[in-house]
Amino acid sequence: LLLYFSDHLSAEENKLIFGKCNNSNGHGHNYEVQATVKAPVDPLTGMAMNLSELKTHLCSLLQDCHQVCNREKLYFVTGLFCSTTENVAVYIWSQLSDVLGKKNALFEVVVHETDKNSVTYRGEVMLE
Repeated sequence: LLLYFSDHLSAEENKLIFGKCNNSNGHGHNYEVQATVKAPVDPLTGMAMNLSELKTHLCSLLQDCHQVCNREKLYFVTGLFCSTTENVAVYIWSQLSDVLGKKNALFEVVVHETDKNSVTYRGEVMLE
């Protein structure tokens, strides 16, 4: 569950901007996350990265993220970031890129909120 709420906005502004997503009980989706790495192909293995390793890292991160982000994740608890799909993508990017390191450079993270709504993040802009 995510809470679409910004401490920088009034209750009225939060409701106007986030609509039904601004619900005190949370707003949930069954998100689908994709991660793409960009690395040279190892001539010995024929792989840029062992996909089971990527899957292990991603599953571990997503299991950790399965909790209510606003209430349990410091990234969102501070009130600096509203837990929109965009900010969830940035959070996943920051955590996964740290784990993968430079050898297996993370190229993009795609978070599908619904079959019609998704966010693609490639590390272009980090929130401050």
